[in-house]
Amino acid sequence: MDPCPFVRLIIESLALKLPLTATKSASHGIHPSSTPCYAKLKLKNFPTQTTILPLSPTSDNQSPPESAPGAIGFHLDAAALRRLSAKPVTLTVSVFTGRMGGRACGVTSSGKLMGSVQVSVDLSGTHSKPRVFQNGWLKLGENAASVMEKPVAMLHIAVRAEPDPRFVFQFGGEPECSPVVFQIQGNIRQPVFSCKFSADRNNRSRSLPSDFNLNNRGWMRTFSGERDRTGRERKGWMIIIYDLSGSAVAAASMVTPFVPSPGSDRVSRSNAGAWLILRPNGACVSSWKHWGRLQAWRERGPVDGLGYKFELVTDTGLTSTIPIAEGTMSMKKGGQFYIDNTVKDTALSINSPIRGFVMVSNVEGEGKISAPMVQVGVQHVTCMADAALFIALSAAIDLSMDACRLFSQKLRKELCHDDQESYF
Repeated sequence: MDPCPFVRLIIESLALKLPLTATKSASHGIHPSSTPCYAKLKLKNFPTQTTILPLSPTSDNQSPPESAPGAIGFHLDAAALRRLSAKPVTLTVSVFTGRMGGRACGVTSSGKLMGSVQVSVDLSGTHSKPRVFQNGWLKLGENAASVMEKPVAMLHIAVRAEPDPRFVFQFGGEPECSPVVFQIQGNIRQPVFSCKFSADRNNRSRSLPSDFNLNNRGWMRTFSGERDRTGRERKGWMIIIYDLSGSAVAAASMVTPFVPSPGSDRVSRSNAGAWLILRPNGACVSSWKHWGRLQAWRERGPVDGLGYKFELVTDTGLTSTIPIAEGTMSMKKGGQFYIDNTVKDTALSINSPIRGFVMVSNVEGEGKISAPMVQVGVQHVTCMADAALFIALSAAIDLSMDACRLFSQKLRKELCHDDQESYF
């Protein structure tokens, strides 16, 4: 498998240094304002990104800030690199006072512009070697309201680009329709996997690792009792990923059913459904070994969202997991499922065992036709079976959008058991 060229433009070490007041308080290093500040970063043809700006107590213009927020990144695929590499582009960083984002009385809040800086970025050749464009303090350009002949604010910023090759895959259709998965290389689409989806209630007993019950007592809900009612639970879903030889190389199995909370028609966080992401256990094609666990639910609040949490499962079993990703995406608009500890504001909680970009998968909103596109970092794929695990995880998060539909709504026929109604 040959990867596609990607470049990650990273903006980090952001910090703001304000001029000290000319009063006695200046001798104590007190800044003229305790108002919070934030920055907006704009790169041509990319959505604007926003981040909080900490104030730096550094007294000179040589030392880097003592603390800074997490890095912000722009991910550039081959098409973006071709478009932006013809000539240098400008990264604009605008600094505002006031609180970042939010709405008040139906009106979007906005801060007051303090000034901005611009960094020239030449992306030519960055797909093969890293490059640093800026690392240090810059004077913050003053706007018309700035006071005259007074020290200006300073912004510390580091801007660099580094190669980030990725494998790119796309489902040939919706995961529940058992599609072929293609590897994408420019205009070439090559089939590399096939999928088999089933909604069999008996999938649970066939798909779980042999040690699952021993390591997981008390975590998995029972399938009996009042929750085992037709139409009031979604369970038994499973999707198996096969390589071109027909061998099963990964799977996603729904091991905790998606059921509505008492008195409700939605899956709550306290009652989340869950998937195991599985790999074959050695040469035995009928035995599986757990690799990860994905939990999903439907968030309440101002945004109707799909909440999720993904954990890696250690060799000691499901009693020992490593949280990797957690966040929310819009049920209506969908979003992207990220595992990436280099980029801020991806709505994820990244643990130290995971380095750099791992994967991203797009998810369509509920009721929309989906054919997920999956990108996987080269350093996390040593063989086709490794890539298949991320394909299975992508399918699970996509299917969770359907599993978390309100129980007052019907599912399409491919997702239903024989005794359930569909909306197709």
